[in-house]
Amino acid sequence: MKDKKYFLLIGVHILIGFLIYLVRPLSQVYCIVQLVFGLYIVMKTRNRNNEVLYVAAYIVGSEVFLRMTGGNLFYETSKYGVMVFLLLGMYYNGFSKNSVPFWIYLLLLLPGVVVATETLNMSTEIRKAIAFNISGPACLGIASIYCYERKILLSQLNNILLALALPIFSTVVYLVIYTPDLKEILVGTGSSRETSGGFGPNQVATLLGIGMFVFFSRLILESKTKLLFIINLIILFNITYRGLVTFSRGGMLTGFIMIIMFILYLFINTKSKGKLNLYRMVIIMSAAFVVTWLYTSNQTGGLIDKRYANKDGAGRVKESQLTGREEIWDSEIDDFLDSPVFGVGVAKAIEIRQVNNGGDIIASHSEISRTLAEHGAMGIMALLIVFFTPIFLFFDNRQHIYMFCFLLFWLLTINHAAMRIAAPAFVYSLSLLKVYMDEEPSLHRK
Repeated sequence: MKDKKYFLLIGVHILIGFLIYLVRPLSQVYCIVQLVFGLYIVMKTRNRNNEVLYVAAYIVGSEVFLRMTGGNLFYETSKYGVMVFLLLGMYYNGFSKNSVPFWIYLLLLLPGVVVATETLNMSTEIRKAIAFNISGPACLGIASIYCYERKILLSQLNNILLALALPIFSTVVYLVIYTPDLKEILVGTGSSRETSGGFGPNQVATLLGIGMFVFFSRLILESKTKLLFIINLIILFNITYRGLVTFSRGGMLTGFIMIIMFILYLFINTKSKGKLNLYRMVIIMSAAFVVTWLYTSNQTGGLIDKRYANKDGAGRVKESQLTGREEIWDSEIDDFLDSPVFGVGVAKAIEIRQVNNGGDIIASHSEISRTLAEHGAMGIMALLIVFFTPIFLFFDNRQHIYMFCFLLFWLLTINHAAMRIAAPAFVYSLSLLKVYMDEEPSLHRK
């Protein structure tokens, strides 16, 4: 029965991707339905089993798909949706009195907001500018307060991750239909909007990277039969392939690093009897990833090899390793040095670059440098709270097998995609959950 429900969910999300491609206005219906249905479920159950986490995870997983297809009610629908649902969860079930670090984190963001009201240009829409830049950190703070030491079973956490990954799979289905023949559209090694659904490759690859990790974890822990294993392997292959052909490296490298961290954790903590099965799984998965890479290389005429070797289409090594992002980093470090205590104010760093670059609006790709520039020393303290808190909690939370993976996702993602989407904030918050093993993870299939 459990397998049938899983296959039904997969089938439904194949249908969602297909229907939205055929009739784009259905994307707005999809957005409204998930919000209304999520609200109905949470209010009906009064969040007895952390239903808000399932709803928030689904919203996070669908964010880029909805942006890509014009389905969001407004651009930041997903971030605000996550915050509203988790606040509703707190209303029903409260929050840990030990979550003080994240109340402090939110308070540390306020001086940068106050400074912005004084430093932003009169021509700037101050409310929108501040909201755009502060919504990601605010989402992280609220999600972290909700999740802080909240007790949950590993099986429930796996289901929350599935809720996150299902709309990502719908995105893949949409991309399969949307993307034309690669050999007709790929002429260089830059990130490709044509292979990213006509949307930003960086954001698309970020979601595909976390989707790749989730389905890899399901191969290891949740594929109890050969049929389940094969289905999950096919899904994993397709997500990985579609992520690679976006030619945006950050999200995919983040996904691969998370997988490596997950394998290392399992090796260290699995008993000797289970290690043999784990060795077999690693060999199978390594072979699958090699096949995926070779297939991608063939389909792209070798351009994917050059992309990850930091070469252009002619095979010449590019001067910049980070596609010019180091210049933004240097600019924001200069802003920090000019205003080291409270920063230049939220959204002011973009204005400064706009003046220095002849009117071009260049948004930051690194949340770390943006936080330093716009929040100063207050921002440094806020970042230290976020980084060290899950590590300290882990000493009494060793059954949280994903903790380091989630922390890595946040840290790596904010360094190439800032916090433009809700995923790094929400996934980070899951690292703060108090996880209990309901059963030993199975590494074999019947």
